[in-house]
Amino acid sequence: MALIRVLVVDDSSTVRARLREVLAADPACEVVGEAEDGKQAIELCRALRPDVMTMDMMLPVMTGLAATEYIMAHCPTPILVVSSSTNRGELFKTYEALAAGAVDVLEKPSGDEEEGAWERRFLAAVKMVSRISVIMHPRARLTGVGQPRAIAGPATSPPEGRRRRFEIAVIGASTGGPGAVLEILRSLPVPYPLPILFVLHIGEPFGAAFAEWLDAQTRLRVSYARDGVLVESRTGQVTMAPPDSHLTVKGGRLWLTRDAPRHSCRPSVDVLFESIAREYGAGALAVLLTGMGRDGAAGLLDIRRRGGLTIGQDEASSVVYGMPREAMLIGAVERELSLAEIGPALGALAVPKTEGSHP
Repeated sequence: MALIRVLVVDDSSTVRARLREVLAADPACEVVGEAEDGKQAIELCRALRPDVMTMDMMLPVMTGLAATEYIMAHCPTPILVVSSSTNRGELFKTYEALAAGAVDVLEKPSGDEEEGAWERRFLAAVKMVSRISVIMHPRARLTGVGQPRAIAGPATSPPEGRRRRFEIAVIGASTGGPGAVLEILRSLPVPYPLPILFVLHIGEPFGAAFAEWLDAQTRLRVSYARDGVLVESRTGQVTMAPPDSHLTVKGGRLWLTRDAPRHSCRPSVDVLFESIAREYGAGALAVLLTGMGRDGAAGLLDIRRRGGLTIGQDEASSVVYGMPREAMLIGAVERELSLAEIGPALGALAVPKTEGSHP
């Protein structure tokens, strides 16, 4: 079997040596090159055509974000961001790299981990990312990151089912999710007549400021959920599950729990979707986006069985056709749409029920 060819990018020779050592100890991996700045990373990517790159964000000459944008626009390569960035500005650069096409993110080792734990996570992430068939991100799209897109107005030509009335929209995503949800939110009409709840699998510490970053990218207000808030008060806004907490709805209010992870995930898409199915039934509009694993599939099926409308992202536009595929296989998806079609569909379908319809 062919080895996974890895290009390691970091300005620290100590970090590069550590990553090289971990990769060399795995018989499935081969380090084909090392770069210490963004410009060199681009040059080596073009020359070596690695299967995967590990990319630090804070690099001299050209930042990791700038290098990621160029690589995804000119020589698309699966990128795993490996960073220790935890302040707001550096986290924002990580989110922008994910939106620009980087596949996933992993924190650098802190030295406090159980022996071998970080190494196992790193190798698993490298292998997972190397299997992703990334697509070219046009430079015109990349220049839009950081600039909320103007919305001309509500979507026209509503799809079949226009007369159905909804009370809430919910979205679940994992690998590839930052860029996908950004595209969807930017395409929604403003004002949007429904509250939107959102779960994204993104590990700590990288999830700490994602809602704040997303809020700056769209005309919709985005914030993390808080216990006891009325869902109705979040109409026209996006409410995101905070890192390491499940988000549920009960009695018309948002609730956060630290219950056991589901599918090794907390927050879990299934946990949110199942609560939405119980609370709203046919009043729910649910979307399951790109992601590894099967989280969200069972919850989406629950919503469909109770009369809600369910949408799954199609394979061609998914970074990882895992979660949507599992949902398709069990009959949870009523409509399979491309990423470009999902936002307009959510805009056209967002016809709220009459006041007082929710129990």
